[in-house]
Amino acid sequence: MVPMIESLQERVNADAALLRRGRYLTTTVLLEVGATAWLIAIHQGRISAVTKGPFVMPSSSLALRAPAEEWAKFWSKRPPPGANDLMALIKRRVLRVDGDLQIFMANLRYFKDVLAKLRAVEGAAA
Repeated sequence: MVPMIESLQERVNADAALLRRGRYLTTTVLLEVGATAWLIAIHQGRISAVTKGPFVMPSSSLALRAPAEEWAKFWSKRPPPGANDLMALIKRRVLRVDGDLQIFMANLRYFKDVLAKLRAVEGAAA
């Protein structure tokens, strides 16, 4: 099950520690979940917009692309080994990171925590 990515803005913006961690980050990220694309606008760590594609020519500084099945494993309540971390997905060659890698690496913990916000919560219906 893929979570509602539209809820990302609300989940991230409600986390003061995460906002503090990303306070120097202003960018737009393209997130591809299989064939579905999302543009995530980040302004000083706060997500200002989440827009669902399709896009003709999306403008972003960074793109994270993986099959929907891999994102579903990553977003599960207890992700299996190899699907529990962005770097593990990259190592297994199922996640492609395109664009400005400096932005990704300099803010790696922020991106890991932001995308983990979409994980299924304990007690929620799956």
